[in-house]
Amino acid sequence: MPEPMLKVGAAEAQRNFGLYQDKALTQPVAITRNGRPRTVLISIEEYERLKRRDRQVFRTEDAPQEIVDAILAARPPEENKRFDHEV
Repeated sequence: MPEPMLKVGAAEAQRNFGLYQDKALTQPVAITRNGRPRTVLISIEEYERLKRRDRQVFRTEDAPQEIVDAILAARPPEENKRFDHEV
């Protein structure tokens, strides 16, 4: 289980940046200002994992044609026919 988020003041983070960089490899480090979290230092692996989860959202009328075509061509798997009576 990952460790809980570490909170550290901005001045402390600046004084010991290398230490908090190392800590961010195993847990998020919240950098606070006036006692409130303002930014988070995370490992590059965690950042890349989060970026992979990003999704691009379009309004229907703004969606690229290849997305529209893919949606129109999509078909549910055969095993889902058992739910047809619910529609």
